[in-house]
Amino acid sequence: MKWQDLRRSANVEDFRSSGSARGAGGRGNARMLFPIAKFLLGTKIGRIVLIVGVVAYFFGFNPLSLLDGGQTRQSAPQAISAKDDESAQFVSAVLAQTEDVWRKLFKENSREYVEPKLVLFRNSVQSGCGYAQSQMGPFYCPTDQKVYLDLGFFDELRSRHDAPGDFAQAYVVAHEIGHHVQNLLGTLGKSHTAKQAAVSKTTANAVQVKVELQADCYAGVWAHYLDGVLEEGDIEEALNAASAIGDDALQKKARGYVTPDAFTHGSSKDRTKWFSLGYKGGKLSSCQTGI
Repeated sequence: MKWQDLRRSANVEDFRSSGSARGAGGRGNARMLFPIAKFLLGTKIGRIVLIVGVVAYFFGFNPLSLLDGGQTRQSAPQAISAKDDESAQFVSAVLAQTEDVWRKLFKENSREYVEPKLVLFRNSVQSGCGYAQSQMGPFYCPTDQKVYLDLGFFDELRSRHDAPGDFAQAYVVAHEIGHHVQNLLGTLGKSHTAKQAAVSKTTANAVQVKVELQADCYAGVWAHYLDGVLEEGDIEEALNAASAIGDDALQKKARGYVTPDAFTHGSSKDRTKWFSLGYKGGKLSSCQTGI
């Protein structure tokens, strides 16, 4: 992917050097603090507790950490390697391309594209959807409309899943942005209602698979418009990544057998199929997975 000369997005929030990111959680805890403080001010003991809290904060302990199980603790700054920084620049360039493509497509469909934020973090993150660790992989939170990404996932994609290449990484980012597109179009809300109404876990999983396959398709739609950016082998890298993280491939690698009823993202075959359909079609209408 020819990304070095592409513009960078202004929507990247970088928390890597702090070790963990608070995301929207910090603001949420602050909102929780106001009624608590109001209550404490009404009693003598409460006022003492507030004073102790202020003094503790002055000496480096954040009382808000008590509201989220200690997950808001401040950590020592961490050094960022040149390789890690290059990956961050790459992600910013990819994000900028998704902004350009989806702004254009939304305008063609008489809609306004609201650009999401992308949060870079290490190890753990407090998002608008709750606390998460990097082991969960990249994810999109519809509550705060942000994508969360630990760049270490790219190393895992290459070494653990045998899916190397910069466009394999671009596919991952574009897939998560696909969820943002779904959120703006109301698809995520519709799928949430369907999963709540599901009569079984298997039925709910089937709904989620359709959501994920559509996000794969939207990643393909985005790739359709990368004229002058794609290099030979890029699409193959994306297809290889989609196949490598199919539910059947992951299940077989983890336990030696496959349980289709437990799929939540789709099989390798289906994931590559829907990315290809989006790439060839280049339209929102190319991605009707039946949600």
